[in-house]
Amino acid sequence: MAARTDGKESAYLRLARELRSAILQHDYPEGKRLPTEAELAETHRVSRQTVRRAFQDLVAEGMVYRIPGRGTFAAPREEQYLRQFGSIDDLMGLSIDTTMQLLTPLHRKVDLDAAGRLRLAADRVHVLEFLRLHDDVPFCLTTVFLPPEVGKLVESVPELTEVGARSRVTIIGLLDDRLTDPIAEAEQSITVGTATPEIAEQLGCEPHRSLLRIDRMYQSTTGQPVELAVSHFLPEHYSYRVRLRRNVR
Repeated sequence: MAARTDGKESAYLRLARELRSAILQHDYPEGKRLPTEAELAETHRVSRQTVRRAFQDLVAEGMVYRIPGRGTFAAPREEQYLRQFGSIDDLMGLSIDTTMQLLTPLHRKVDLDAAGRLRLAADRVHVLEFLRLHDDVPFCLTTVFLPPEVGKLVESVPELTEVGARSRVTIIGLLDDRLTDPIAEAEQSITVGTATPEIAEQLGCEPHRSLLRIDRMYQSTTGQPVELAVSHFLPEHYSYRVRLRRNVR
């Protein structure tokens, strides 16, 4: 699957994204009423139909619920970590409501498989490993591989060099601020993985159990791979949704 940003985001998608971010940042706690359609239409200078479509998306995602005659309210947050991803910006937005805990600092190593997937001429890559936590509960273990020239751009970032460091950053967010050519797309594969003893220890689960494995290869606007991220998710703590749209003319 490829997620792209092309600068042509619809008004209702933009509004839904802004409201989603506000809810995730607890600007609207559980049960709090959101502004009315009329208020949002005036504030954001859009039509009420645009607001209505944005609310429909948020209802479908389980972010809000609507009570006729009373309004739209922030839905209760379940134990699962629920996010909808449809763009690179959504992935960068993981920093809104999750924490990254560094396990293995950024360092150089020889990795034939990662180097091959990154289309490198040599076999050496930069690599780091971290946990992603939501409400202090680990739900994902990620290993990131970077081409050497990309790794050098972030090798002095404290969040990536101090074991145990916790921060609200994303690797692609750090890279995007430093790359000459920004990140444009991600190719993604979703498979079933197995918890090795090392993975099980970090995620707090039993060894050899099934996990959700997501591999993402990020590419710049020139088509060059800039990051390979291999993540293992605990399915009971993570729900993954993607909205698939059809181009209708």
